[in-house]
Amino acid sequence: MEIRMDKFLWAVRIFKTRTLAAEACDKGQVSIEGVSVKSSRHVKVGETIFVRKNPMMLSYNVLGLLHTRLSAEKVKEFIVEITPEEEYKKVEMSYLQKNFVRDRGTGRPTKRDRRDTDKVQGGI
Repeated sequence: MEIRMDKFLWAVRIFKTRTLAAEACDKGQVSIEGVSVKSSRHVKVGETIFVRKNPMMLSYNVLGLLHTRLSAEKVKEFIVEITPEEEYKKVEMSYLQKNFVRDRGTGRPTKRDRRDTDKVQGGI
C-alpha cells in the first residue's frame, strides 16, 4: 500500500487542503531525514516527517498509512507528533517580541521599561 506525500499530509490533517500540502512540498517546507521531498513521493511507515510552519519545525512519526481524511481522534492511530518543546517556545517568543514595538518618537525607554521588557522576554 502506497500513498503520495501531499495526500497523506492532507489526510492526517497537517494541512487543510491537498493543494496547500503540495505547495508546501514544492517550496521545500516538507522533508524526510533532512532531504526535501516532492509531493509525489510515497510515504513509508516508520519515517519521520518534518514540516516547516514558520517559525517552527513540526516533527511527525508515521505509524500507518491513510488514504482518506478521518476525524482528528482517529488520525492519532496513524501519526504521532514528536515536535520538541523548544519549537513551541519559538512561537511564544516571536509573539511576545511582536508586542514590544515602541512607537516612533516616544523617546528612549526608561530603566523601568527595559526591566519590564526583560521580565517578559525571559531575562532576569
